[in-house]
Formats: sequence, structure tokens, C-alpha cells
Amino acid sequence: MQVQNDAQPYDTINITPMLDLAYVLLVIFILMTTAGVQGLKMNLPKPSNKPSTEKHDVKIIKVQPAGTVTINGAGVSMAQLETELNAAKAKDPKFNVMIAGEANAPYGGIVSVIDLVNKLEIENVGLATGKIGT
Repeated sequence: MQVQNDAQPYDTINITPMLDLAYVLLVIFILMTTAGVQGLKMNLPKPSNKPSTEKHDVKIIKVQPAGTVTINGAGVSMAQLETELNAAKAKDPKFNVMIAGEANAPYGGIVSVIDLVNKLEIENVGLATGKIGT
């Protein structure tokens, strides 16, 4: 019996197992990153084809860089803001609220205003993206 000596080097490397592992890791990474995403729950306005002819009061709430809050230009505390929003809701249940934050305003102040509006169950809420008067 004669043993053959195959001392020739391999021409190719089988990378199939490595690719299988890479695909499994990619799928696990995608599933884990999308499962951990959390956010705020908000009722966004629904689009309609007909323009609204109803006129409702608008309350503009601004969060200043120092963390203070103003409603229609008047400075208020969070407790005063809650009472004013409750009074406005009692007067007109479909009134509008616009929340605006200055460029250097703390994000926590804006989130606390959004939480207050959600707690009071105010339906017509908007987040201002540009400059607003008052």
C-alpha cells in the first residue's frame, strides 16, 4: 500500500460558515436595536381633505432657556399652567395648544409640558418648528 502525499496548498478558503455567522449576528443586532426603541405617545392630528371652518382658541406654550414656561407671553409655573389649561379646556374642549421650545431650552422642560398636556387629555396639540409670535 502506498500513501499519497498531497502537499499542495489550497487555492481557495471556504468562507461559507463565516458568512452564515455574520448573517446571524446581523439579524440579532437588527432585532435587538429595534426592540429597544422607546418614545413618547402622542395623539397626532389626522389629515382631512376639507378645510376646517371652526375657530378655536390657541394657547402658545413656550419653554425658555432658563427652564421657565410662558403661556401666550405671560410667565407661569407648572401648577399655574395646569390650572390655565384646565380652565381653557372647560371653556372650549377643542382648543388648540402649540408647544414651542427656544433653541437652548432644556429638553426636560419640553417633555414635562408634553406630559402635562397628555395628562389633561388635550386633543389638539402641535409642536412648533419655527418662530412663533408672542
